[in-house]
Amino acid sequence: MIHDNEFEKDNFRNLIESDTTGDLDKRLHVIDAFLGTEEHVTVEDLVEILRKSGYDYDPAFVQQCLNRWVEHGFAQKKQFEGQPPRYEHRHLGRHHDHLICTRCGKIEEFRDEALERLQLQIAARRGFHMLQHKMEIYGLCSACLAKRRPLLPLAMAKNGESVIIKEIRGGREMIGRLAAMGFRPGDILEVINNNGKGRMIIGHECSRLALGRGIAQKIMVSLAPQGQGPDCREKRQ
Repeated sequence: MIHDNEFEKDNFRNLIESDTTGDLDKRLHVIDAFLGTEEHVTVEDLVEILRKSGYDYDPAFVQQCLNRWVEHGFAQKKQFEGQPPRYEHRHLGRHHDHLICTRCGKIEEFRDEALERLQLQIAARRGFHMLQHKMEIYGLCSACLAKRRPLLPLAMAKNGESVIIKEIRGGREMIGRLAAMGFRPGDILEVINNNGKGRMIIGHECSRLALGRGIAQKIMVSLAPQGQGPDCREKRQ
């Protein structure tokens, strides 16, 4: 990796030495900091890395450098859901995909050769010539999954989660009200939109429903086993 970074730095220097943007030394300091981390960094992250190395550069200058590197193909700009723009190295000839934890924000790179071949096969069967692709899988990392309580109110479930109703808390009136809406212990719900305020939008038995947060606090759920849930295609046929 050190050899690769030195090669990348030399390649970068050759490209910008004739550039009229100036500040070559400063730009080399910034790319040194960028190449020195394998994380998916924000502008603020890179400014802090530079500051720890003794370089107090304006965020606007660092942003300009990153924009330039994206243009030259040294960096890739990533916009993961619910996160600020992040930048990662763009190593020539190497492709990878991402696992993104929706709770702690951790980003993990992965590459699966079988998956890569399958995507090419799918495209070829449809007469499609694939130029590039990306895969982003959102969920919970192992650390966050281990911390997750066995039971939690539906109001605390994250977008995209499938959960199973374990119990309904409240008096007979609340239980009866939810039963009238079709909610029963054992039902699987898909969280479509939960922004932490106002009503939630959930999928239940192939329909979208809006639930107030007060009611959602009374419905205790746990993560549903992956792959479970209604096949809504059958219902539409």
